[in-house]
Amino acid sequence: RREIAALRVAPEMERYIADLVNATRVPAEFGDDLKRWIEVGASPRASLALDKCGRTHAWLAGRDYVDPEDIRAVVPDVLRHRLGLSYEAQGEGISPDAVVAEIVRQVALP
Repeated sequence: RREIAALRVAPEMERYIADLVNATRVPAEFGDDLKRWIEVGASPRASLALDKCGRTHAWLAGRDYVDPEDIRAVVPDVLRHRLGLSYEAQGEGISPDAVVAEIVRQVALP
């Protein structure tokens, strides 16, 4: 745990994590589809989970820093159960994974 906590997370990566979670809270800023699909966004704890899981992914890959691919690798597992989809999304058969994929597509990489 200490090794994982000691991994470096650049300010750009912290901003990327915040942007990913923010896209769930203000989906209208990230496209009409997300606006229609997300009823309830992720809580601030999602940012903490993305940080910790991203660090763990980097550590398992043998690095001492977190890169965007570490975050992208864990985003689905961290966010899928933290989203409240709209009735419209559910009616269209849109899955949480499809919503997360659209979030990743819409949020700019650092």
